[in-house]
Amino acid sequence: MAAIALAHGINANLLRRWVRDAEAAPPLKPTTTAAAPQKVALTAPLASPFIPVTVPAADTPAVLRVELRRGATSITVDWPVDAAPECAAWMRELLR
Repeated sequence: MAAIALAHGINANLLRRWVRDAEAAPPLKPTTTAAAPQKVALTAPLASPFIPVTVPAADTPAVLRVELRRGATSITVDWPVDAAPECAAWMRELLR
């Protein structure tokens, strides 16, 4: 279930709740009308409020933004996500 939620970009706990609620819902019962007792009308389930949306990929590459403050000095660094290990090494050296 977690893989399905991740593939669709939703929280796994939310998906579990939707499944639990759907399984706990009572089954639909046919109802008859007084004018024509031989006909059976079924109530339709409500449409799901979930609407899947496709989000286009960002044109800019993903970056890590690091803000460091020491006293009155402030440094902001944007580092490519592809080079995250190098960013971690740089920060270790910087903070020694």
